Amino acid sequence: MRVCILGAGGLGSVIGGYLAKTGVDTTLIARPAHAEAITRDGLRIEGVRGEHLIHENLTAISNPAEATGEFDYLILATKAKDSDTALASADCLRDRVRTACSIQNTIVKEQVLTDWIGDPARVMGASTIEGGSLEAPGFVKNHVTVPTTAYFGELDGTISPRAQALADAFNKAGLGAKAVDCIQQVLWEKLAQICNASAWSVSTLAGNNDLTFVDGMALREGAEHYVAISLELLAVYTALGYTPQNFYAPLSRLKDVYECKTEEDAVQLILGFGERMKQQNYVGRTSMHEDVVRGKKTEVDYIVKPFVDKGRELGIPVPTVTAAYRIIKVLDHYLA
Repeated sequence: MRVCILGAGGLGSVIGGYLAKTGVDTTLIARPAHAEAITRDGLRIEGVRGEHLIHENLTAISNPAEATGEFDYLILATKAKDSDTALASADCLRDRVRTACSIQNTIVKEQVLTDWIGDPARVMGASTIEGGSLEAPGFVKNHVTVPTTAYFGELDGTISPRAQALADAFNKAGLGAKAVDCIQQVLWEKLAQICNASAWSVSTLAGNNDLTFVDGMALREGAEHYVAISLELLAVYTALGYTPQNFYAPLSRLKDVYECKTEEDAVQLILGFGERMKQQNYVGRTSMHEDVVRGKKTEVDYIVKPFVDKGRELGIPVPTVTAAYRIIKVLDHYLA
């Protein structure tokens, strides 16, 4: 199997590194300093799966034109806002890729890939919750995982050999994965989960750069705000015909909130979750919160706006989500 990861920053390097470690011929297309460090010293990964230094089966380049041969899979791993630029730079690969998929946090990514590659049959649905951050050139941290961290499936609701093959490769690499016949639901539920955490964390915590997720989750007002966002997202998600599954358990709490009999029960659930994270000394931020802290523009239009728009389309009020969207857009206006 040959895999090319376009936009190999933190997450793309984590996934590419683990695949290469188990024998997959992997090409990382990354920023020049990162690619040069990997070529010179190997890729160092630290985190939930221990420490690894990977040299074999791994090629790191900064220009797609340097990639050689054909690829079974191209995995798009850039920020959603960078998709057009990244794909335009990779036009030279379009005819050498059998299947394209994206692990970005957006519901439109498959259409973006279809527009680029020109054939919907060559695009496959993909989703992951795996966490990766680029700490320095050649060095990434793998700070988040769950038992099933990746899903693959066809957009027509079938499980194909190519989806199963990629899931098998991920499993061999220690990245728990499944090929499923409900990838569209996985994509919407993941977006709801990411939207919940992102809209909540930025609108709650962004005023103090020392605060992390647990600092708000363990406070009653923080839990109430989290639940208010959850219930609005669930109203939209279920109106699409889906029932929450917690695909990314135990990180996801949508199904748990959905099954609570009262709003107060849901608040107590989130408070308990926050207290457990506090006892475990959990320290972390969502990617969107991290962008704000670092002064970088966010992906709010890809992560939060779809639920504002879908709520309006379906006639479902989402006032808390809309307020969070407006707050983040104001912050976003002043970010680089």
